[in-house]
Amino acid sequence: MRIHPTAVIHPQAQVADDVIVGPYCVIGPKATLGPGCDLQNNVTVTGHTTIGARNRIFAFAVLGGEPQDNSYKGEETYLRIGDDNVIREFVTMNCGTTKQTRATTVGNRNLFMAYCHIAHDCALGNGIVMANSVQLGGHVMVEDDVVFGGLAAVHHFATIGQKAFIGGATGVHQDCPPFMTTDGRPARVKGINTVGLKRRGFTTAEIEALKEAYKLIYRSQFPRLKAVENLEARTNTTPHVRVLTQFLRNMEKGRQGRALEAFRRTPAVPPPTPAAVVR
Repeated sequence: MRIHPTAVIHPQAQVADDVIVGPYCVIGPKATLGPGCDLQNNVTVTGHTTIGARNRIFAFAVLGGEPQDNSYKGEETYLRIGDDNVIREFVTMNCGTTKQTRATTVGNRNLFMAYCHIAHDCALGNGIVMANSVQLGGHVMVEDDVVFGGLAAVHHFATIGQKAFIGGATGVHQDCPPFMTTDGRPARVKGINTVGLKRRGFTTAEIEALKEAYKLIYRSQFPRLKAVENLEARTNTTPHVRVLTQFLRNMEKGRQGRALEAFRRTPAVPPPTPAAVVR
């Protein structure tokens, strides 16, 4: 370990041999840091926090703080972070509550720019990019490969579908469907995330199928569920369109346009995890 003499590491903390801990970092007794992590300076890792391998964490990030929830009474809850994440200055990630899974979870290869906030009980997938000052309320789910513009804010219990793009300063109050661009206050689906899908290797045919589905769902005279039924009845529906229609059905099963609201008052039933990426 390369540990600066001003760093404070509790003797019960579990720190891999090659971890870099810069000046004035504070590592609590229940923290676990995996191999190859680099804490640059003034980083705080507290609570029951597990951080995987090769994560880069920049100045004044606070990971594993108590949830900002009045119902929290000091119970043992968790923050679990995967591998190869970049966590920039002043990012905060809170532990979970006892309401559902007791944990906030973050996947792999994500970029969190300065001042982002990941609240209690959030579940984040892989390959996510959050520009500066994105704010997630409690119990938010973000699936793989989502990109957020700066200053976007997401209502608690909302779900952001895979490969979606959320515009800067967007106020998200309901679930945002996968493969789409959502923008504005209030948030509205604007079209297909064409640029993002091309970057992820989608073919022209796959993008065109999603465009056709978008027009039927959001630009036709059909009610949304009727448009979904029409798409599901087609024999040549692509896997991505099926992901989209299932997402919209789950959204309708929830409340107030948020699928996870159905799990709000059922702590014995864990909410779903981010959907498997389709590629």
